[in-house]
Amino acid sequence: QVHLVESGGGLVQTGGSLRLSCAASGSISLINVMGWYRQAPGKQRELVAVISSNGSTNYADSVKGRFTISRGNAKNTVYLQMNSLKPEDTAVYYCKSRTDFATVTWGQGTQVTVSS
Repeated sequence: QVHLVESGGGLVQTGGSLRLSCAASGSISLINVMGWYRQAPGKQRELVAVISSNGSTNYADSVKGRFTISRGNAKNTVYLQMNSLKPEDTAVYYCKSRTDFATVTWGQGTQVTVSS
């Protein structure tokens, strides 16, 4: 079983930066993909960025060039560096992991608010 804890959200002005962290514990050796998703009020949860165990990444078009996903040296932490933030980036950001057995785990979410 995997447990995820996010941190790093907050309030920032347009054009500012934030760094989100997601720490995984439990059966972390089974994790093959980790990623960030977000959900704004009244909208569906959407993919922001994912990173696989081999380091390959994928980003939503809306964040390409502004956000960077990375993994820590211990491979049990994933980061999301968010630069040039826009009001439309305001959402609850969730960390997600998937194991080799296709078991999905979600974190509790962290609020990101970008003021105009």
